[in-house]
Amino acid sequence: MPVKINIKTTIWQDGQREMIETTVPGYFYRKANADFLQYEEDGTRTTVKVTAAGALILRNGAIKMRLPFTLNKQMTGSFELSIGKMVPVTMAKRIEHVYHPESGSGSIDLLYDLSMQGDPHKGTFLLEISFQEEK
Repeated sequence: MPVKINIKTTIWQDGQREMIETTVPGYFYRKANADFLQYEEDGTRTTVKVTAAGALILRNGAIKMRLPFTLNKQMTGSFELSIGKMVPVTMAKRIEHVYHPESGSGSIDLLYDLSMQGDPHKGTFLLEISFQEEK
């Protein structure tokens, strides 16, 4: 179903806090015990998958990224740029997902620490996604 997606990312890094917010059109669907959000931003297609076991963010375009999340467990992903590959490691502190079929709305809340290429703590990220069916 077509949805309007609001994405708010808060990043805590080196004692600084940065917040980025954007709204994009996209799609929400359910398939085999998983919920999916898909959208495109700056020429990069993003898919967010949420299951009872965790979450996964896939990006395809100028940036190719795979970030898996399981609550309180380190997970290894991949990050590819034109200059080469990097290995991110995530540690999810919170994974919350709500979907209200009667209103066609929902949210995904993901709080995680990120390490990259041996840097033990690249930052803490809070990804807050809300979506509403477009009628």
